[in-house]
Amino acid sequence: MKDLKDNTTIKQNIITIDAAGLHYRKLNEKVKFAVSECNTGKCPHIIINNVLGQRYIGDGIKGEALITVNGTPGNDMAVFMDGPQIEVFGNGQDGIGNTMNSGRIIIHGDCGDILGYSMRGGEIYVKGNVGWRSGIHIKSYLDKFPVIVIGGKAGAFLGEYMAGGIIILLGLDMGNGTPFNNSGTIAGNYVGTGMHGGTIFLRGDIEEYNLGKEVARLPLDDNDTKLLKTYISNYCNYFNFDKSKIIRQDFKGFLKLAPFSHRPYGKLYSY
Repeated sequence: MKDLKDNTTIKQNIITIDAAGLHYRKLNEKVKFAVSECNTGKCPHIIINNVLGQRYIGDGIKGEALITVNGTPGNDMAVFMDGPQIEVFGNGQDGIGNTMNSGRIIIHGDCGDILGYSMRGGEIYVKGNVGWRSGIHIKSYLDKFPVIVIGGKAGAFLGEYMAGGIIILLGLDMGNGTPFNNSGTIAGNYVGTGMHGGTIFLRGDIEEYNLGKEVARLPLDDNDTKLLKTYISNYCNYFNFDKSKIIRQDFKGFLKLAPFSHRPYGKLYSY
């Protein structure tokens, strides 16, 4: 074992950082140093222990690093992230995956508001529930295709101003893998408000008054079922769920939401 810096050790090609009591700036300096080691091939795995609300973990990092976070990261984890995988064994706060370009985030818990804000690539998997405005402004960019898979429920304004990619909301009860049946609707009001691209898939129905006026209910096609199989399989692998309890024959019970128009507010402007 070799000391790299205070609170940081390396052993068997794993860099371990103890975040207990560390200011978020100091912690992020250590994370970026560790990622630079990973990108040279020295240490492919970074473990951060005792995380408690430190913000901006993994902001702007690039490469092939694998990062495990034990605890609860603060706001804006993985801002502008481009390539690494971050797996959190705990809950996440607001703004996770903000403007994320590529990579993967796996959350073994719940998340706060604006999950994946303006992300343009990569994948985010949340085992439990998420707050308001998750998936706001997400968009496809060149060959990038953003994906958000949420195991539980979502707050209001899911997919607000969405312009590309997909959001999958499964509505699972984390206790036994069955759909929510007495905890209100699968998502809050105004789902897809201002949406002008991409697709939202809900496992379960939702009342018309919960939807933004810009979205329509559509039947699933072959490409939809292919995407659902791929990303729900990933979800089940990450969180040890039985896929057969989520996907029924012919994807019965899934609702597809897509925008009526690519310019929902075009008539509000004069030319």
